[in-house]
Amino acid sequence: MAEPRLTTSPETLRQYALLADGERGALIGPRGDVAFLCAPRWHDDAVFSDLLGGRGTYVVRPAGRRFTWGGSYEAGSLIWRSRWTTGAEVVESREALVFPGERRRLTLLRRVEAARGPTRVAVLLDCRAGFGAERMRLRRGDDGIWTGRTGALHLRWSGVPGGGAVDVARDGSTYLELDVAADEHHDLVLEVSDGAFDDDPPDPDRAWHLTEEAWRRAVPRGDDSLAPRDVAHSWAVLRGLTSRDGAMVAAATTSLPERAEQGRDYDYRYAWIRDQCFTGQAVAVAGGGGLLDSAVGFVRDRLLDDGPQLVPAYTTDGDPVPEQRPLDLPGYPGAPDVRAGNQVRGQFQLDAFGEALLLFSSADRLDALDAEGWKAAEVAADAIAQRYDEPDAGIWELAPRRWAHSRLACVAGLRSVAARRPDRSADWAGLADRILADVSQDSLHPDGRWQRAPDDPEVDASLLLPALRGAVPADDPRTVATWKAVVDELAWDGYVYRFRQQPGPLHEAEGAFLLCGFHLALTSHQQGDVRGALRWFERTRGALGPPGLFTEEFDVVQRQLRGNLPQAFVHALLIESAHTLTTDTAGSTHEQGF
Repeated sequence: MAEPRLTTSPETLRQYALLADGERGALIGPRGDVAFLCAPRWHDDAVFSDLLGGRGTYVVRPAGRRFTWGGSYEAGSLIWRSRWTTGAEVVESREALVFPGERRRLTLLRRVEAARGPTRVAVLLDCRAGFGAERMRLRRGDDGIWTGRTGALHLRWSGVPGGGAVDVARDGSTYLELDVAADEHHDLVLEVSDGAFDDDPPDPDRAWHLTEEAWRRAVPRGDDSLAPRDVAHSWAVLRGLTSRDGAMVAAATTSLPERAEQGRDYDYRYAWIRDQCFTGQAVAVAGGGGLLDSAVGFVRDRLLDDGPQLVPAYTTDGDPVPEQRPLDLPGYPGAPDVRAGNQVRGQFQLDAFGEALLLFSSADRLDALDAEGWKAAEVAADAIAQRYDEPDAGIWELAPRRWAHSRLACVAGLRSVAARRPDRSADWAGLADRILADVSQDSLHPDGRWQRAPDDPEVDASLLLPALRGAVPADDPRTVATWKAVVDELAWDGYVYRFRQQPGPLHEAEGAFLLCGFHLALTSHQQGDVRGALRWFERTRGALGPPGLFTEEFDVVQRQLRGNLPQAFVHALLIESAHTLTTDTAGSTHEQGF
């Protein structure tokens, strides 16, 4: 064989595309390598962990030749097309997880297409459970189907040619080369399950058809927004991150660095209450739909189960997030501390109760909140009454303080549900007034803006949210002063940072926070600054790579993505911003030069 083994190496994060089916997600790189995938579900161990320096990958790419890379998603879906040009030839690999996914089994489709001229591709499969610890053991059956195990997981691989074309190495990795005639295609289907297979392998044509149709039903076109194509893509990303149980993971990955060698690399493969609320509110602005119902159902159930002891994040099953544990892996370059689990399980985040109320009121405005949802709203309001004076970790998950944003989020939530429930209006509005008076007394800066906490006078971009969500009016002097302070002190080169962490340039401490960029766009719109709103929106929505995926942070100087991929709440705020700005600015877009 021309290429006895393929080598892989990590790419910059902006190069990776996401395949997701709601129950798990894969990152695929420009060289055709599935570099990260957990199985059978989001929070389980990875079977492909090459991204983090572990063993385990699945490569399909042109064999024995230099090539240039491109790729794109099929509109309104997470069906990805890798595209390589090798001189006169063009080869594509159509990639998808069968959608919607099953909880106990994933099915990964890869269709090699000779788009121009005949082609030969190299294929390497090395599926290793336990973040690379468990060897793959495969054997070919009389029917030509390869089956086997890696750790406790069962594998089945179909579409592999017979004869002596397959080379199984001593370590279990399996290599072959495929010849595909011009204008023809060849399907490879990999299944990974936590139980034995008792059915026939899927028919590739049928699997592709069902996946295409499911994506068409799941993702609206978004034509009534400022950025229809980006809105549809972000909707697909959010749907791909949302399980059948309604839970949406914050991101598909763990331990990708926010800042090299700083230890700021975390496991985001869990469902954060706040993130789910942000997504539900964004979808409500866009008219509602399945993602709103999923958010309401998951947050409702957690509140009814846990009440005032609601924790910030859960697994997609609704169970506690596992204790954080180190993994014996080299890590992505710049992030040697690889972890599974998250310390958020021990935190109290007060603002989650306020965000839940905002979510419920958004749903009720669309007649999408049932009696159980209102019971959960009452639980959240009671929890605020009990706990609003306690220090909490806040939106940025820092050391406990009486963060102004957390309390003001509760004010906004209480006001929103008070307006929907005349029978509770006096109680909830009165509680909101008391909390607002408390924040005004201890967290109003001498300059007239909100400050971070009673003992922290700095400005924070999260303090744009109270006016956006109705805690105080848009024309309140505190709102206007906070907006101006964020623009003056936390923005640079068209991007927005959370807060100032140290003296000197903002970009030396961390990346721009893309969530805050969209919040500033919305605030500028609320303040009547059309040109500014468009500027912040367009600058922020361009902070991504060719596959169109956002991370939490953006390195403005190096123009690189930082943190876990993709960050769900950034995609949610793109949807909200694109729909909100459309209201007053769609006709002005060309005039302002954007």
